[in-house]
Order: sequence, then structure tokens, then C-alpha cells
Amino acid sequence: MTAGPLGIFGGVFDPVHFGHLRTALEVRELVGMDDMRMVPCRIPPHRDAPIASPQDRAAMLRIGIRGCEGLHLDERELQREGPSYMVDTLSSIREEEGDRPLCLVLGEDSFAGLYLWHHWQQIPKLCHLVVMTRPVDPRPTPPELRGLVEEHLAEDRASLCERPAGLVLPIKVTALGISATRIRVLLHRESDARYLLPEAVLNYILEKGLYGIKSEYGQTG
Repeated sequence: MTAGPLGIFGGVFDPVHFGHLRTALEVRELVGMDDMRMVPCRIPPHRDAPIASPQDRAAMLRIGIRGCEGLHLDERELQREGPSYMVDTLSSIREEEGDRPLCLVLGEDSFAGLYLWHHWQQIPKLCHLVVMTRPVDPRPTPPELRGLVEEHLAEDRASLCERPAGLVLPIKVTALGISATRIRVLLHRESDARYLLPEAVLNYILEKGLYGIKSEYGQTG
């Protein structure tokens, strides 16, 4: 039996929160992916370096997806030296998975900057692009990507199963206004960050004293 689509959900996850987890879960279910790989980035090429260590970010993500069927941690970028280029990650997964459909999951903002990525033209040859869109006021497609969208727009979700790569599928997901930056600010100020991220992840942060938290700040629960 041919395996269903494999999702790839990259990010810094500094820390992982419900905005990451809820959208990953929704996309996996809506597209019918057998598996969603959560891929933490070691060195992001287009933004500031993460605050938490690779080991801590992997640990928080492992804790955050615990018990969630279909979401799995993939540490290949953390184990690779140098900048974490998605084209390298997709190439390695493609070598492992053969002709299985691969779906790179992107937010609208990330997709809008795709043409700035390292060897970005190779990415649609390695995977489908599943673009998470806002329920209202969608972001316009940049001129550099209009040809890609117009020529490779997927007719429906089922079409992603018919070929290994090359299609673009916009998909609406629940908009959760949660950001890792805001969480870090709250924690640094010793304000309450509950209900923005899994309680077990928050407890890990408190136990480890991440993001400038003082040890006497304590635990939730």
C-alpha cells in the first residue's frame, strides 16, 4: 500500500506553543497526511539566532507533541552543521521516502519570502507547498511567486496524493494570535504565560530557567 502524504512543518520553536501545534494538527487532518514531521531549525538563515539551545528546543517540542498522534519530532536540522537550509532538509527526506508525496507547510508570511530562500527554485521540485492562509484578509502573492502559484495551483487536497511534488495548495486554518516572542517577553517579565503553550512545556522552561526566568519563579500546576 502506498504511503499517504508526509508533512514537513519547520520552525525555530523558541518555544513551541499552541499556535504551532494547533495549525500542524489541523493541516495534517485537513490534507489527510499520515505523518507530520516537526522540524526544528538549528541556525535560521533569515532571522536572529534562537535564544534556547537546540537541545532545549528539541526537548520542548518533544514534550509539546507527546500523545498527539501523527505529529513527530525530526531532529535532522539540529544535527547538521551550518545554516539550516530547507532545500537540504527536503533533499534528505526525499532520498529516504522515494516518490512519496511530501508537503512543506508554510505560513503566508514565510511563503511570501520563499523566493529569498537558498536555492528556492528547487523546493517545488522536491515537495508540494501547503500554504496556511488567514481566514480573512489573505496576503497577496508577491510578483516573484505569481507564476509558481498560477501554473501549479492544486485543484483540491486529493491532487497532492497523485504526484510526489510540485503543487501549491492554500488552506485556511484557525488563526491563533500567539507568538514565541510574546511568550518570551511575558516569561522574562515573570508574567503568567499559561494557556499560550502546553503546561508541560511551560514547566520545562521554568525548571531550566530559560528566557531569563529566575529559579524562584516556580512551576505551574
